[in-house]
Amino acid sequence: MKIKFFIPLLALSLLLTSCFEDMDDNIQPATTIDIQNFIYRGLNYYYLYKADTPELANDVFGNQAELNDFLNNYETPESLFDYLLSSQDRFSNLFSDFRVIEDALNGISLSNGMEYGLVFYPDNSGNVFGYVRYVSPNTDAEAKGLQRGDLFTTVDGQQITDKNFMNLFTPNSYTIGLATSDGTNFLPTGETVALTKAEYNENPVFKVKTIDVNGEKIGYLMYNSFIRNYDIQLNDAFAKFKADGVTNLVVDLRYNGGGAVETATDLASMITGQFNGQVFYKEFWNADRQAANASDGLFDGSISNGAPTNSLNLSNVYILTTRRTASASELVINGLKPYINTVQVGDLTTGKFQASFLLYDAPAPNFSRQQANPSHYYAMLPLVFKTSNAVGNTDYGDGLFPEILLRENYFDLGQLGDENEPLLAAALFKIAGRPILVSKAFNELEEISDSNASSPINGKMIAN
Repeated sequence: MKIKFFIPLLALSLLLTSCFEDMDDNIQPATTIDIQNFIYRGLNYYYLYKADTPELANDVFGNQAELNDFLNNYETPESLFDYLLSSQDRFSNLFSDFRVIEDALNGISLSNGMEYGLVFYPDNSGNVFGYVRYVSPNTDAEAKGLQRGDLFTTVDGQQITDKNFMNLFTPNSYTIGLATSDGTNFLPTGETVALTKAEYNENPVFKVKTIDVNGEKIGYLMYNSFIRNYDIQLNDAFAKFKADGVTNLVVDLRYNGGGAVETATDLASMITGQFNGQVFYKEFWNADRQAANASDGLFDGSISNGAPTNSLNLSNVYILTTRRTASASELVINGLKPYINTVQVGDLTTGKFQASFLLYDAPAPNFSRQQANPSHYYAMLPLVFKTSNAVGNTDYGDGLFPEILLRENYFDLGQLGDENEPLLAAALFKIAGRPILVSKAFNELEEISDSNASSPINGKMIAN
């Protein structure tokens, strides 16, 4: 009798095990229409420029079948996403694998440590040269001896051009050919540098320095990305400035493409401290979400982990910018201007005043990671609200214009943090009348791309 009962129980056990494997371990991949329904739901709910796309109106489709008929006009999730975006949107993104952007938001990426810009030759040939902006510590580029200001014209023996540059830097390993230039002509040196990418956690607090000018303590901070995982290090930098008795501050955001809104608020609160509880920025969502979601961002006295903010209570700040200065960096500049003397030195910024957050294929309103559909890895980073400062300044799509206009000379960059580096020297002259070396005249060339162009968070302002 025991054997007779055991056999059917064993069969039932095997059947149940097989069912659980089907549900947990053999999840069926999502269909294109499944992913497209997620894209439509998310944009219909949160998209800042929803009103610009008639198909996103709440009453345009009478039922799910009509919506599916519309979605089936698009062969891929990417083609549907592109169609639904407003013509005034330069920044929303769709990702086929959200793990990549999650890593980027935590400061993790594949990197060889060479941060570079790509610039057109001055002869209108379509040829492009690269220049090293800076080298990250403990990376292959540092080990190979690359330095800020190094020039290169080839990758794996190929001349860099406006047609091939996107592909040349994609591999995990490549070799650059160094060159010299007189500002017009480029001469290969014959030296090559082989570089290999590896997983890297980049601390965005790149340089912290206190400069003594005529007895006045001036802080210098080069900060390269608003990454929440490094809020403690940012706060520690301001602790050093406080201990050093800093009375004026230069914040170098020239290559900072943005990041977390909360960290931008923290940075503004570290610079000040006397405005806690007052409006740092205002939010403007789509018409459906404004009443429920909009809330003012306030100066505050603690960072993301709850530790007290090391605030300097300054009335002046000098911020170094280039065309690569974007989003959360611009939020800091725009948000501080109504409160303290905020002097921008350098070039026009990118012109990004909108914020985003990740939407996963999960129920509204949270679209949360915890409830995400396990059958695919798609996620969206659409624009969900725009910001203004306390007095209403917004829509600076052409960028924020500097008080002191000064562009980098790719052939004479100077060293970051050195008092004679042109942008920092101009700020120090403005602060304390420190004499500066006048840079020789140079052609202002067009920059086409840089090492951050492939980063999923480049130019983004991420709401919490």
